Amino acid sequence: MTITQLRAFLLAATLGTFTAAATALGTTQPTVSELVRKLELEAGLDLFVRTGRRLVLTAAGRELLAWAQRVVDGVDGAAQSLGALKGLTGGVASFGVLRNASYYFLSDLAERFHHEHPGVRLRLVGQNSFEVAEGVRSGELEAGLAMLPIPDEGLAVTPLLRDEVLWVSADPARTSEPMQIEAIPAAPLILYDAHYGSHDPTRRQLADRAQLQGVRLDPLIEVENVDAALALVARGIGDTLVSRSIVSSDAFPDGLHVAPFAEPLFDTMALLVRENAALSPVTAELVRMATAMVLVPREGVELI
Repeated sequence: MTITQLRAFLLAATLGTFTAAATALGTTQPTVSELVRKLELEAGLDLFVRTGRRLVLTAAGRELLAWAQRVVDGVDGAAQSLGALKGLTGGVASFGVLRNASYYFLSDLAERFHHEHPGVRLRLVGQNSFEVAEGVRSGELEAGLAMLPIPDEGLAVTPLLRDEVLWVSADPARTSEPMQIEAIPAAPLILYDAHYGSHDPTRRQLADRAQLQGVRLDPLIEVENVDAALALVARGIGDTLVSRSIVSSDAFPDGLHVAPFAEPLFDTMALLVRENAALSPVTAELVRMATAMVLVPREGVELI
């Protein structure tokens, strides 16, 4: 059993195909298939059920998976630690950021990091929180920032701040008092993160509260990003909800009115890393820089 075999097995298990594992390893599909086949011969057990379009782990494969992850992480961690002694002069830093990262003082993260570490290749992926969590869990991303709640199996979650969520309307009468959940259906509702729908953390919180009140929230319009939602609200088409950081930004449209929820609602931002995984030195430095930029004291944001 070699580290090369275990790495091929681990990638095949997490990515679902030998072809995807080969691409990640920079080799060919037959090479990966042969490495896994030799591992199975040595163990005397099948590790995958080879049916359908995706590989499915057998009981033996599931048993090996956690051990393979530890071994590969340990070898990679050792190599990264030795490389760190030479300084942050190379490598790749992969990090998941919020789709609305610019509202959290992260718009110049790439520029600042490149200025300090010009030899490091930087991969910043702006995604919905649900997708950031999946990317970190699968190993596609080393770490990321996300809003809670998210499915946290296999993840180490470190909450960083709470950002109050506010109701937004072009009609001042709709924001003259704190917003009650049962009052939301009185105006057309506009929501963003349409692709992820109920997986979006803020929408999950809102839906859970509405259900407890016996209220059904059916958005009139769903769009992908917050800027599009706010543009529609500014035209008087409906109302939406956003965090205070967005309301406080220069990009927030003029002429809109906001109100808190009667029962305060908060977005909680957290740092996500894979459980029991050591960050590469370059990504650890990127995490340090991003965290420092996020944790800038500002009105309506509670640092944790």
